[in-house]
Amino acid sequence: MITRELALALREAGLVWRPAEGDRFQLDLPDEVELEAEADVFTVSEMTIEARMTPSGTDLAFNGTTEWALDAVTLADAVWLPREDQLRELLRGTFRALERLDDAFAVEIEIAGKRLRFEHPDPSEAYGRALLALISRSR
Repeated sequence: MITRELALALREAGLVWRPAEGDRFQLDLPDEVELEAEADVFTVSEMTIEARMTPSGTDLAFNGTTEWALDAVTLADAVWLPREDQLRELLRGTFRALERLDDAFAVEIEIAGKRLRFEHPDPSEAYGRALLALISRSR
């Protein structure tokens, strides 16, 4: 799983999240709201947390099964933690290779004829760093 810091960087770079069943996220509430649950990882699921379209956008509705009383948060108050397969999919045609090294994984992408390589012990993090580079160059 990618780090919260990388997930925030992807969001700030412009990655758009359309919540789907099985997606993982953390809360990202304003500083004045103190909530221990910000460190918890939640999963979108029809039974517990579902994405609901509202006139103002998408809300993540907590269906009363969590241990603390939170009815819903807006998409802006959540940070998506994309899975490895989702990150690879988002790289689309730029993805060239995933290589297992002795102590890390290397993801290679190609942008405008230039090959870029991103290494990390966690393959999801390597994919996420590659996606961040792609999004940043696309702007």
